[in-house]
Amino acid sequence: MKNIVIFGAPGSGKGTQSELMIKKYGFGHISTGDVLRNEIKNGTELGKTAASYIDKGQLIPDSLMIDILASVYDGFGADHEGVIFDGFPRTIPQAEALKTMLAERGHNIAAMIELDVPEDELTARLINRGKQSGRSDDNEETIKKRLDVYHNQTAPLIGWYKADGTHHHIEGLGELDRIFADICEVIDRV
Repeated sequence: MKNIVIFGAPGSGKGTQSELMIKKYGFGHISTGDVLRNEIKNGTELGKTAASYIDKGQLIPDSLMIDILASVYDGFGADHEGVIFDGFPRTIPQAEALKTMLAERGHNIAAMIELDVPEDELTARLINRGKQSGRSDDNEETIKKRLDVYHNQTAPLIGWYKADGTHHHIEGLGELDRIFADICEVIDRV
């Protein structure tokens, strides 16, 4: 089983590359945004608790997020090929909690794959995505805030995963096929 953390700034291609990995390797996919929306929509107890924080504009506590992820992870069953964690962890305490949750199941993170893209390219991609999809958070002001949060809160995870021995840097600028081939090389090696 190969559990993968797909990592990078907003607009780095995590979703696109995750779709390709799912098709090739049969991985499960846990996107925290999708998971939260589904839990809330389905009215689960975890979803109701999460909504009580979100409705007040508060961040969901890490412990609750881990409970939600554990529930989804366990839903894949024991015979899955692995899971891609997309959008989680975003902080070192979340990475530690994820490692603990997986260890309790006898599993681990096989690789943290960092998609590294220059900031001017990230901004251009996100603005373009906003024009195509109509996503309200893909405007220049919000993008700047999201990238600041990424650099200040999330990027320190790179050092944490390097120390953990699972970090793999991928140049995320260039041809989609080349980027995916680089990712496959990492997955096939771990």
